[in-house]
Amino acid sequence: MFRILFLLLLIVPAAEIVILVWVGHQIGPLPTFILIVLTSLLGAWLAKKEGLHALRLAQTQLQNGQVPGFVLIDGICILAGGIFLFTPGFISDLIGVLLLIPPTRAVAKAWLLRYFQRKIKSGQYHFYWKR
Repeated sequence: MFRILFLLLLIVPAAEIVILVWVGHQIGPLPTFILIVLTSLLGAWLAKKEGLHALRLAQTQLQNGQVPGFVLIDGICILAGGIFLFTPGFISDLIGVLLLIPPTRAVAKAWLLRYFQRKIKSGQYHFYWKR
């Protein structure tokens, strides 16, 4: 797992730089810079909108005595999507947008849910309830 993470931390930034340089060469440095800033602003707005929606839904579920489990996974995806959009680069922007748009976020939520279920069943994650 750590080898894969190490490779991703090495390959993704290098790919981001290559793409930024290529786009800068195609459309010019100033339009590239403006495009990066605009995607960050759009990402901030979308993350705020989706995050507030998830927060309201979690509050409603808590008021009704329900555990907001799926909403918390939604929140994790929204937070990650916002972080990816604030990171300069087009690959990270694409990942960020996919995590913020509800239809594509559903794929990430399903993957996260399976991941957490595997970890809980294997005993790697433990939950302690205080009363």
